[in-house]
Amino acid sequence: MGLIIYLLLVVLWIAGLWKIFEKAGHPGWAAVIPIYNIFIVTKIAGKEWWWLLLMLIPFVNIVILIVLYLAVSQKFGKGPGFAVGMVFLPFIFALILGFGDAEYQESAA
Repeated sequence: MGLIIYLLLVVLWIAGLWKIFEKAGHPGWAAVIPIYNIFIVTKIAGKEWWWLLLMLIPFVNIVILIVLYLAVSQKFGKGPGFAVGMVFLPFIFALILGFGDAEYQESAA
């Protein structure tokens, strides 16, 4: 039963990430490629490619993930509270961001 719930959450996360990528002008299929999907998230967040390397360092990756989620939230016109939701419930907040009415603003800070 736990495996089924886990797989359902992974599918929800991928579906939300796929739509987020498409909204930001990137290929949706990148959501299913490990590591490459993190690279695309860094591009959406407006960060340099080497942030991907920081995501590979234990404990540092937690801080970097929070910073990336905050930047992605801002790029879609959402606030810090939404970033907190993406950290703790990514499968739900990715769906909200991907399938909701939020639009990607490349120039957002």
